Amino acid sequence: MDALKAEIAMKRKALEIPVPEGSRPTKYVRRGEIERLKEEQERREKEEREAKLREQREREEREREERRREKAAARVKQASSSRRSTKSPYPEGSTPSGSPAPDSSTTFNISNEETIRRLRAKGQPIRLFGESDKDRRLRLRALELIEEKDLERQGGQNDFKKALEDVENVERQMKDRQVQDESTRDKGKNKDAESSLVSEILDLELIKTDPDKLYPIIYYALKRALKEWEQWMDDRPEHVKRTTQGKLAAATQRQSAEYLKPLFKLLRARNLPSDMLARIAEIVHYMQKRQYQKANDSYLRLSIGNAPWPIGVTMVGIHERSAREKISADQVAHVLNDEVSRKYIQSLKRILTFAQTKYPPDDVTQLMG
Repeated sequence: MDALKAEIAMKRKALEIPVPEGSRPTKYVRRGEIERLKEEQERREKEEREAKLREQREREEREREERRREKAAARVKQASSSRRSTKSPYPEGSTPSGSPAPDSSTTFNISNEETIRRLRAKGQPIRLFGESDKDRRLRLRALELIEEKDLERQGGQNDFKKALEDVENVERQMKDRQVQDESTRDKGKNKDAESSLVSEILDLELIKTDPDKLYPIIYYALKRALKEWEQWMDDRPEHVKRTTQGKLAAATQRQSAEYLKPLFKLLRARNLPSDMLARIAEIVHYMQKRQYQKANDSYLRLSIGNAPWPIGVTMVGIHERSAREKISADQVAHVLNDEVSRKYIQSLKRILTFAQTKYPPDDVTQLMG
């Protein structure tokens, strides 16, 4: 029996098959056991290779970090030596903000008085310790670039909030330069504008006969109404302007003026669609005649239309349906076309509301709302 075990051990040694630890020596070895041993050996070799690669990678990272530290130390040493040579608090080729200084040919050349004026306007010191005139100009340029980036970042803010801030700034400026002579002169202009508003009434026959004459009439009528609205806001008492409602009303007026700019551009270019031109002409005509109920009806036809499908569907299938001819172009809801048209159509409604407040109709039935 001992001789047989010795023979088996010799065979195993000849095959170089390691005996698993903790297992009893057997006469025969299964194929699955051989495969498992091979897999364990391959896995062990793979782990060793990965450990070597990991060590090599860590060594390379350490060397790279050391080189980076040496470069940083050399840069700091060079910057300190350049500061001592130029007697400037900033390293050569850089500005107080840390950005590289532009070339002298591209820098804006302004006088020292202008530099001092701009720095004082920004609330900055006119000169830092050890700062030359060139460094001061570079510092001013860096501050202006930072302000431009902040303005670009704030470009998507709320329109109403921006209008409210503009109103507060305008009120602050007008409070400084308010004079009684200007108020009396503005009142005289207001009376002239009021008389002109009543005298120049738009003729609706021009819609069919000569539509091109409508563009300047509508343009100046809306401009005049917008100017009167602004004057109306300025003529309010000071305690009314300071209230929250007063500030909101002024912000609404300024926002409406901004929203109407695309409409004024279309009127100047005479590029307004015919159906929209007819509806806006009706609104201006009835507003001048103080028939605000009819003006409101024209506004509703312009904004949401009176079609069975308010979105403006003109074809719902391949077959002709009954009452298909009732869906015409003037029943399309233009307020749903895009955001720009929605804004200036909404501003037309605000002008109507202001005109009704300032010029109430003689007949109470003509009031809208």
